[in-house]
Amino acid sequence: MGPPVTSFLPGPLKGFGVTFGTMFKPVNTELYPDKKKPTMPRFHGRHVLNRHPDGLEKCIGCELCAWACPADAIYVEGADNTEDERFSPGERYGRVYQINYLRCILCGLCIEACPTRALTMSNEYELADDNRADLIFTKEQLLAPLAPGMELPPHAMRLGDTKDYYRGTPAAHVMSGDVESADTQRIVRQQQSHSDVQDKAEGAKVTSPDEVAPVEGAEEVKAAAEVKAAGEASD
Repeated sequence: MGPPVTSFLPGPLKGFGVTFGTMFKPVNTELYPDKKKPTMPRFHGRHVLNRHPDGLEKCIGCELCAWACPADAIYVEGADNTEDERFSPGERYGRVYQINYLRCILCGLCIEACPTRALTMSNEYELADDNRADLIFTKEQLLAPLAPGMELPPHAMRLGDTKDYYRGTPAAHVMSGDVESADTQRIVRQQQSHSDVQDKAEGAKVTSPDEVAPVEGAEEVKAAAEVKAAGEASD
């Protein structure tokens, strides 16, 4: 099979051939921003700092997202919660949270590093601006809006203790308003059963070496080992 016919044509004719070949193809024009093309469900867009069902923040100020960021685009300052001012369950919360979208490459490594699922990525991709300072998003811009039933922090923990927030307390489902009474009772029973198992595991008595039952034949094995060691020492 010989070379194609176009290989014998000079360069300009090859270029015009590509032009004429595309003139009669249908035009694929995106009418953005009048008609926005929907993104894929797992698209990596602008970040969101999520909340618990009572409004407390999920971010605990651990800075793992900042350490995981390959572009050094995230800046976090943690602070301690107090009984008078509580912004998240547990001891600490993210007092300062900034993402520099001039550096961010939307890779998603930060959300993989987050231990509380506080940081997720939305489908929003319109991040262009004519001012560099406006592309540094602060905590107030990243926080998810308050949903019905949520209360603006600081406030006390409404869903129980810290463990309840991360185990999935039934109060979280009740506060969302979309759980029927039968489902609520089932969730409560499951939660109580899980709590009982955890309490038994945490309160189990540690058995001391003196309380361990001797294994059958263990004394004979120990005596044989001592005899062997004594013979090797005499040799």
